[in-house]
Amino acid sequence: MRKPVIAGNWKMHKTISEGFKFIDDIKENVKDTDVEVMLFVPYTMLKSMKDYTDGTNIIIGAQNMHFEENGAYTGEISPLMLKDINVKNTLVGHSERREYFNETDETVNKKILKALEHDIDVILCVGEKLEERENNIEKDVVKKQIIKAFENVSAKMMNKIVIAYEPIWAIGTGKTASSEDANEMISFIRSEIQNLYDDEISEEIRILYGGSVKPTNVEELMNQDDIDGGLVGGASLKADQFIELVNF
Repeated sequence: MRKPVIAGNWKMHKTISEGFKFIDDIKENVKDTDVEVMLFVPYTMLKSMKDYTDGTNIIIGAQNMHFEENGAYTGEISPLMLKDINVKNTLVGHSERREYFNETDETVNKKILKALEHDIDVILCVGEKLEERENNIEKDVVKKQIIKAFENVSAKMMNKIVIAYEPIWAIGTGKTASSEDANEMISFIRSEIQNLYDDEISEEIRILYGGSVKPTNVEELMNQDDIDGGLVGGASLKADQFIELVNF
């Protein structure tokens, strides 16, 4: 039985004091859930939020991580820096990182390998653009992303990875893939993991849906066979909505 995940991605939102208030507002309402609760927060908040949530079931993670341990990479954060503040989770390959900061399938793979080398868990983001779906090549696009992402990733490390399928056209737009469409793609991703590894890994890996997930559609999405949770943007910024998502 795969444990569901509700992961909030705060992107470039909230100050430390706002983060503390958010935790105060949700912690009693999410503490008894069977869901894994995660928040990916801005770098400036990581240590404070990690310390503030110690003793709770709320996992704090980074939104990105560089693929080198140190060097002349102005503005970047390394896995050693994350581990130094006891942060052991990161997003990799979010569509906004790919679109605005020129991340490629190759750099995504390098980040995954470096994270795993340092025992940092990864949520890998994959997904197609609107024109790619309209041209009926969405599965080709996602397959290419998956194959490259897991290049040289051993089977024994796959238990440290979660995949998030995020159709780019549904992120922050209010549009959501139908639950059936989302499940179809996630089932396809699971089959690709089976091809790359084996039946056991494909059945055990958790695959989330991301793209305008909110309290009004989370239950329908979670009722699908292959969807194991949500990577949530806007709805994760509001405590009442996030509580509803976790307690779907």
